[in-house]
Amino acid sequence: MLRRHFFLVLAVGVVLLMAVAGGLKILSDARPAQGGAPGAGGGGGPPGMGRGGPGGPRGEVPRVSLVSPVSRTFTERLELLGVAKGRQSVTLSAATTQLVSRVLFTPGQTVARGQVLVELKTTEQDAALAQAQAREVQARRAYERWRTLGEQGYASTAAVDQFEAAWKTARADVAAAEARLGDRVIRAPFAGVVGLSDIAPGAVINPGAAIVTLDDLSAVRVDFQVPDRFLSAVREGQALTATVDAWPDARFSGRIIRLDTRIDERTRALTARSEFSSAEGRLKPGMMLRVGVSQGSRTGLALPESAVAVQGEGASVFVVVEEGGRMTVQQKPVRAGLRQDGWVEILEGVTPADRVVADGLNRVQSGQPVRPAGGPPAGGAAPRRPG
Repeated sequence: MLRRHFFLVLAVGVVLLMAVAGGLKILSDARPAQGGAPGAGGGGGPPGMGRGGPGGPRGEVPRVSLVSPVSRTFTERLELLGVAKGRQSVTLSAATTQLVSRVLFTPGQTVARGQVLVELKTTEQDAALAQAQAREVQARRAYERWRTLGEQGYASTAAVDQFEAAWKTARADVAAAEARLGDRVIRAPFAGVVGLSDIAPGAVINPGAAIVTLDDLSAVRVDFQVPDRFLSAVREGQALTATVDAWPDARFSGRIIRLDTRIDERTRALTARSEFSSAEGRLKPGMMLRVGVSQGSRTGLALPESAVAVQGEGASVFVVVEEGGRMTVQQKPVRAGLRQDGWVEILEGVTPADRVVADGLNRVQSGQPVRPAGGPPAGGAAPRRPG
C-alpha cells in the first residue's frame, strides 16, 4: 500500500513540474512580443519588415533585373524523331559454314564495290570444280565425235542428242561448282566504310552470322513518322533541319526525298524518308535525330524563359508597377506560345511598355516592393550627393 501511494505522489509531482515549465516558457515568449523593437521579428514592427516577411531578412528590398518585351520572329516547327542510317547499310554474312582463310580489310577502312573482304577455306570446292571441269571436257569431246558421226550418217539423231544433253549437264555442274566456290569469297556489295569486326583467320563462320557491317556514308538517311493530321505540312523535296544531342548547337540541313504510299493503320502515321549530309562524319548510323519540319514563321512579343513562370498549363510574369515613387511587382497571367532559343512567345498579357522581372522569380511575390539591380532604393528618390 505504501509503495502504491509513493508512485501516485511522484506522478502528481511530475505533472505539476511540467505545468510550471510550460507556463514559464509562454511568459518568456510573450514578453519580447509586447516590448520588442520594431522590425526585430516581433508583432510590433510594420508589415513586410519582420524576419521572414516579403522584404526579406532585416527588411531588405530585393534587387531584380528588369526586361521589356521585345519583337522576335518565331518559326513554327513540327519536331519529330528519327534514326540515322547510311544511304546504304548492310551486315555481311556467309552463306555456308566454313573456316576463315584470310581477312582482307581493317576496321574503318573505305572499300570499293566488289572488293574482296573475307576469303573462306576452299580446298573441297577447288577439288569439286576441277572434277566438274574434267567431266565437262570429256562430255564435250564425246558430243563432238558423235556429232561428226551423225553428220556422216553413221549415228542416229537420238544418239547425238543424248551426248549433247550430257555435255550441257556437265557444263551446268561446272557452273554450280563455281557458284559454291564463289560463296567462299565475301565481297563488298557497294562502296562504303566497314565497321568493327572480331573475325580472324581460323574462325568458323556459320550461315547468317555477322561478319562486318558496311555503310555508305556519302549521305545519311533518316526515316521519321509524320502523324496523319500533319500531312499537309510535308512534301517531297521539302527542306529540313535536324539537331542531335552530341552537338546541341549545330543544325544539320537535309530534305525529304520520298514519302511512303500508305499510312500505318496502327500508328496513323506516314513514313517520310529524308537525306542529310554526313557533316564530316558527325552524323553516324544509329544516332537519334530531332527533325524539324517548318510550318511557317510569325513575329510577336517575346520574353526570356527565365522571366516566365509556368504553373500547370498556365503562365504568368511579374510586372513592375510604380506608384508614388514606390516600385512593387504584380503577378500577371499571360498566354504563352512557342519556345525557341531561350525565348518565349507572349500572345497576350503584356505590352512593349511593361517592365518585367527577368529572373529570380522565386524571390518575389505579388505586391512586394523591389528595386532594379543597380538602381536607387525603391520607394524613394535617389540619395543626395554630399555638399
